[in-house]
Amino acid sequence: MVVCDYMRVHVDSNPSPDDLAIAAEVFRLLADPTRVGLLHALASGEELTVGALAERVAKRPSGVSQHLAKLRMGHLVSTRRDGTSVHYRLAYSHVGRLVVDALQHVEHLGPGTPAHHSADATAD
Repeated sequence: MVVCDYMRVHVDSNPSPDDLAIAAEVFRLLADPTRVGLLHALASGEELTVGALAERVAKRPSGVSQHLAKLRMGHLVSTRRDGTSVHYRLAYSHVGRLVVDALQHVEHLGPGTPAHHSADATAD
């Protein structure tokens, strides 16, 4: 389980071994395409149910639920109950940035100028 104090680690700081271990655990949670897809679907800021997320990532709801449970234990997503429905959202906005940054990095691996560097794209 990942437990973090997100405000104490800065880019110019020297992270502790515990902080590095927790960051590695976050990357382990992200080492699954379905989980990355789920987080990407939530990066818009929308709250989505398991069924809606399953449609977005083209997976069965039972499998999506299992992935969401892991993401929730890792404090990457949080929930809100509305009657019998559970709505998922990113726990922190930087989780969405992490996923978008990873996907933008993928664009750099292909030929040409990445779409996020085009004249139409907003500045990083």
